[in-house]
Amino acid sequence: MILRKGCDVDTQRTQVELSDEFAKMKFDWAADDPEALRDFKSGIRLLRDKSYNSALAYFRRANELERNNPYFLSYYGLALALAERKWADAERLCESALPLRRNQAQLYLNLAEVCLLAGKKRDAVETLEVGLQHAARDVRLQRKIQSLGVRNNSVLGFLDRRHPLNRTLGKVRHRFRKLLSPH
Repeated sequence: MILRKGCDVDTQRTQVELSDEFAKMKFDWAADDPEALRDFKSGIRLLRDKSYNSALAYFRRANELERNNPYFLSYYGLALALAERKWADAERLCESALPLRRNQAQLYLNLAEVCLLAGKKRDAVETLEVGLQHAARDVRLQRKIQSLGVRNNSVLGFLDRRHPLNRTLGKVRHRFRKLLSPH
């Protein structure tokens, strides 16, 4: 059975906002155990409703029923971070999902959210950049990096970022990239 369903997840929460991309995620994978899939869907609904402890229970059960599903591992990690603030365990779970589906941007987004919750912005950015190497066509990763306020390197690294030449060349580079972007 293949699930292709978008999940609308509320992005408003107090600590770190879940990415808008999280709300638009698409699943394209097979679940071997229908009960595990039901638990996973229930966990997603509870996560949307900010019932993190309840969501954690469903994700934990889905993961127990189907241990090698990267989505179950990744969301179990995210829920663990949100519900119990067990950063190291949550990070480990999310990282263990990556080798199973390296080209899935949502797995990188989940790990980045865990890093942000743990106060590791630099690790979150690095995770998203690695994600771009494996899932380059997914614009959600680039948008998330931009939303974190990560700046491009200055055009001329030997000059200060505020130098008029760097500012002018930076504006030209920005316009050029805008022309080349698919939107």
